[in-house]
Amino acid sequence: MKRIAWIPLVLAVIVASIVVEAQQAAAPDLILTNGKIITVDDQFSIAQAVAVRGDRIIAVGTNADINKLAGASTRRVDLRGKAVVPGMIDNHAHFQEEGAYWDLELRFDGVETRKRALELLKAKAAATPNGGWVYNFGGWSPDQFSDDKKPFTRDELDKVVSDHPVFLQFTRSQEYLNSKAIDMLGLEKSTEPWIERDAKGRATGIMGVAGREKIVDAAAFLDAPNGGKANLPMDVIVASQKVMLKDLAKAGLTASGGQCLWNDLYRQFQREGTASMRFFCFNTVTTGGRGAGALEKQIAELPTLKYHDGDEWIDNSNYGERFPGGGGGDVIAPGPEPIASQEVWDAWGRFGLAAAKASIPVQLHTVTEKAIDAQLDQVEKIAKEVNIRPLRWAFMHMEAVTVPQLERMKKLNMFLALNPRPVISGGLLHRIQGDKAFAMPAMREIQASGIMWGFGTDAFEVNQYRPFQMLYFAVTGKMVGGTVINTHTITREQALIAHTRSNAYLFFRENDLGSIQPGRLADMVVMDKDYLTVPADQIKDIKSVMTIVGGRIAYDAATEPATSTR
Repeated sequence: MKRIAWIPLVLAVIVASIVVEAQQAAAPDLILTNGKIITVDDQFSIAQAVAVRGDRIIAVGTNADINKLAGASTRRVDLRGKAVVPGMIDNHAHFQEEGAYWDLELRFDGVETRKRALELLKAKAAATPNGGWVYNFGGWSPDQFSDDKKPFTRDELDKVVSDHPVFLQFTRSQEYLNSKAIDMLGLEKSTEPWIERDAKGRATGIMGVAGREKIVDAAAFLDAPNGGKANLPMDVIVASQKVMLKDLAKAGLTASGGQCLWNDLYRQFQREGTASMRFFCFNTVTTGGRGAGALEKQIAELPTLKYHDGDEWIDNSNYGERFPGGGGGDVIAPGPEPIASQEVWDAWGRFGLAAAKASIPVQLHTVTEKAIDAQLDQVEKIAKEVNIRPLRWAFMHMEAVTVPQLERMKKLNMFLALNPRPVISGGLLHRIQGDKAFAMPAMREIQASGIMWGFGTDAFEVNQYRPFQMLYFAVTGKMVGGTVINTHTITREQALIAHTRSNAYLFFRENDLGSIQPGRLADMVVMDKDYLTVPADQIKDIKSVMTIVGGRIAYDAATEPATSTR
């Protein structure tokens, strides 16, 4: 009888133990409290705290509400009043490609003075062994320097670096070489018209854009075809990609779209638990060639392409960035825009119709007003045969888009993936386009149109990669270095939405990314300054003190040493 009397007590202890274990299992792994959580949800709500379990956000609310959820094993982070935003999404960049040599290349992202650029050049040369090339493939312009905007000459570069060949590319406009590079490539004796010379016939070190490919091929920095994989030792590539990932996390970037060249390597990082960037990849036909039958073969391949077949780290999201056929120019290219024939535009339309019939989402490269019109003409024809509205077709770059074109795109439920190169090339744009450049892109009109749109950079060659530099441009109209080059600015809230929630929609990930809400992936950036209240001119200087990707702390300024001088 005494033994039977003990049974209810034992059962009660067992049940209590099970309840405690269940509560602990349901407790968050991480909570952030005492902060300003800028959720970027539909109401642009502001909260105090957020809780994460696994790779997902499970609760957002007050300090009291979130603290109640914590268990014995929950990691607690006291934000001490710091503001938090969703992880930044770049809708179009070339990070996997650039990552292969990120740590080898000299870059001037966010560098505002010529003095600082030359200091970085000197330091890079000192760190480059065996008299090797010091090179830079773009993503900057002399116009971003507040102290001196002139092109670099060989004589100036020689004073800084004379024992290494130097190649610096001003995005799609000029290249600058020192004497060592000119001598190694035999350019002093060359008769190429793109070699600028002084009154005595001596090469100045300034090369025209037409010479870019010949110089790069002759120098053989990477042995990489345009847009292809760099031919470098694999250990160099792995180390360089990891440095890039740290720099991207430090910048607050957690996801991007574009060409994916190293997916196997990034799957390895994922298995290791070191992945910190989500990639939403272009998936395109592999059939190439020209002439009779080439287009038909490409069209025949379209139904075999698969999309949204990956996971939250790597996924095929769009066809990009060009259809076969078509044409068009560039707003930063001098001279008249080349005019494509109707025949090649009709070929573009045939391919586009086949893509629509295969239910393929696309992101399409287009820049000038004429090219946008020509592509819209074709898309409107396609839409008469296939409903493309669910496919979220997008036009990208778009510096020259007009209000009437926006209205046409809106009727098609198109997305505008804006990649504003004036962030670094605003001076060049104004020299070519004049005052029209103040509305290139017309961000205020784009926002007012009601069309869905988001920000990307198209980094690395044609732009810098830092999202807060982009947000600074959107809010102030100023390029790197502080010159006002755009007067059609938008609000801080609108700009932040464009770099987060809107881009999640483009990749069909609006239920996973782009906002801080229960159920979303836990991608967040803790900032050293409050984006919503800091003086506008300081937006570009905002830095992450902690970047969280999928619930894992990918960057923590308090514990991790600097890995890059960029």
